[in-house]
Amino acid sequence: MRQQKLQELLKEMTLEEKIGQLIQVTGKVLKNEENTVTGPIENLDLSNEMLNKVGSILNVVGSQNVRKLQQQYLSKSRLKIPLLFMADIINGYRTVFPIPIAQGCSWDLQNIHIATRVSIQEANVAGTNVNFSPMVDLVRDARWGRVMESMGGEDPYLGEVYAKTMVQAYQGKDISKMGNAVACVKHFAGYGAVEGGRDYNTVDMSERELRQYYLPAYREAIEQGAEMIMTSFNIINGVPVSVNQWLLKDVLRKELGFKGVIISDYSAIAETVNHGVCKDKKESAYKAIMAGVDIDMMSDVYANYLKELVQEGKVPEEIIDQSVWRVLTLKNKLGLFENPYGNTNKEMEEKILRSKQNLQVARETASDTLVLLKNEKQTLPLNKNNKIALIGPYGDNIAILGSWSMFSDKAKIQTLKEVLEEKIGKENVLYARGSEILRQKEINQILIAEGENPILIEKEEQKEKEAIQEAIKVAKQADVIVLAIGEHYKQSGEACSRANIEISIPQQNLLKELTKCNKKIITVLFNGRPLALKEIAEKTDALVEVWFPGTEGANAIADVLFGEVNPSGKLTMSFPQATGQCPIYYNHYHTGRPHNKNIRFVSRYQDIPTESYYPFGYGLSYCNFEYSNLRISSHKISKTNPITVSVNVKNHSEISGKEVIQLYIQDVVASVVRPVKELKGFKKVYFKPFEEKVVTFEITLDLLKFWNERLEYEIESGEFRAFIGPNSRDTKQISFYLE
Repeated sequence: MRQQKLQELLKEMTLEEKIGQLIQVTGKVLKNEENTVTGPIENLDLSNEMLNKVGSILNVVGSQNVRKLQQQYLSKSRLKIPLLFMADIINGYRTVFPIPIAQGCSWDLQNIHIATRVSIQEANVAGTNVNFSPMVDLVRDARWGRVMESMGGEDPYLGEVYAKTMVQAYQGKDISKMGNAVACVKHFAGYGAVEGGRDYNTVDMSERELRQYYLPAYREAIEQGAEMIMTSFNIINGVPVSVNQWLLKDVLRKELGFKGVIISDYSAIAETVNHGVCKDKKESAYKAIMAGVDIDMMSDVYANYLKELVQEGKVPEEIIDQSVWRVLTLKNKLGLFENPYGNTNKEMEEKILRSKQNLQVARETASDTLVLLKNEKQTLPLNKNNKIALIGPYGDNIAILGSWSMFSDKAKIQTLKEVLEEKIGKENVLYARGSEILRQKEINQILIAEGENPILIEKEEQKEKEAIQEAIKVAKQADVIVLAIGEHYKQSGEACSRANIEISIPQQNLLKELTKCNKKIITVLFNGRPLALKEIAEKTDALVEVWFPGTEGANAIADVLFGEVNPSGKLTMSFPQATGQCPIYYNHYHTGRPHNKNIRFVSRYQDIPTESYYPFGYGLSYCNFEYSNLRISSHKISKTNPITVSVNVKNHSEISGKEVIQLYIQDVVASVVRPVKELKGFKKVYFKPFEEKVVTFEITLDLLKFWNERLEYEIESGEFRAFIGPNSRDTKQISFYLE
């Protein structure tokens, strides 16, 4: 539709029709059962008249269902303005990929782009116009359940490059084309810094911290043309984001130049009453619309109070018009006025959902994300002639997809047991569950929180002992133990904060008893966040972090265990020594009393080391990579003289493999305290057996800029240090200067 006709349409709309465009509800509210709920459902108190005018629907998927709902809606619509269908396709639709934190550990932009394309192509033909992804929150506290959604983890540079990759993959060059959809970037802003790692909690930080670390990924997503941004639940400078005019108008609209649609998170506008900044929902509606929030997701705030506010003269109708115009413009870009059913296509659904090609991409992506954390005496890869004792609650378990896999076909997921039996024969795979993931008391806590009835606890202690004895019996018959343990899939994700991020006691007890069998133990970890693994690591010979690896996860794990794929994943979040270290991150500030000596009055813990157990960027390989001959093209840098830093990397092994070479920079002295080092570049490089390559990075002045004491994004002269290595800890360094 041409701009002129769109403007004419806006003029023809009644105030009620305009307000309807600013409301989003779930299919449940419209009595549509083909819908997944991702938040609290309350009585929204919406009239049937307003329900017939709502502008968008949440988490209704499937081409036939979407077409039916759109058709019913349009039949009642005076102006035939189509619905937008939005959904949470976080790491895959029917074909499920590894959770985002896992994909980030691949450090492979091409693979991430391909996986993202597959996800959105499947979702798009099933009716999704807008996807609530990518999440670009910077995350430093593993207690927060939503770290599983963050690709960039604790690093702002990774956040930027991944945001760019995903927005491009979701939207393509034309969001109306088959296989493309709108990227809704979330959660703006600072949500990853919630106090205590507790979801929906307070965020309080300096403006410099916000700008330096938490906003760069949003800036990059906006520069790539992201069409929608979701507000976060938290406060910034004491004001909830959904009513925060400084953040949404001054920073997001004016400074970052965002011209697209702003949508609230699930019922976030109404929740400003709970925050205590609005006395009632009417005031919430006023503050949110004046701050520039265009769509109210899952509350009755806009529906019941905007009209009254306009009639009272408190909200100019032109403010409503601006928001409606942005929504109509987005629908027009998607081509919905010409074709309200978008790219829904039942034939394409049947053709591409979980196609062989998509499953192969999922398998390759998953194997690329696994992180080898320990491999004593080359325990891995396994010999196919070995008789394996597969033990643990994840050994024969389809719950390996993660908490955002609600649109997957779980009936077709292969378990690790099934895959190992296919690979080396049933006679060579001995299985025992060994323990449950959680004790029933812990599972009941989850069930009660979800409004379900708890399960009766009966003879649990005896059952635990019997399960361990069975596992020991199986282990004694095998050559090697593969122990599949981890978090319950409902322990990570939204509303899944944890005060203790250790492996559960039943699983720890199982491992402790298995060590008495004097067999080599390979521990395979399924989880959605960094865990405190010290006790686990010390009792195992090899340790593989597989996260929640998705539809083809079991195949990918087997590929790595048997050496058909050489692991190349690297951590994007530091793993702590203990939960009490959280939040912990590599790019921390200098302190006046650093812990560099074994003395009392320094910044340290009395009972554990200060450094992480596994550092950011860490991950082993079946290869042995050696770094040498670090050099720099010049020790002086200027606007006209960018410099390069190079290092030789050699594969000292008989097998091929990939290595992620990482560049870090430190600003030695500045007007404000600067981090000990910051990631500024990386390259994932393939090496043949015994091959040596020179890897070079260019350092420009842009890499040295920061927000100074006057909140200016500038660069200061002085000494800098460049570090190159396989992770943030094990690096070689060299100095250079800006005069």
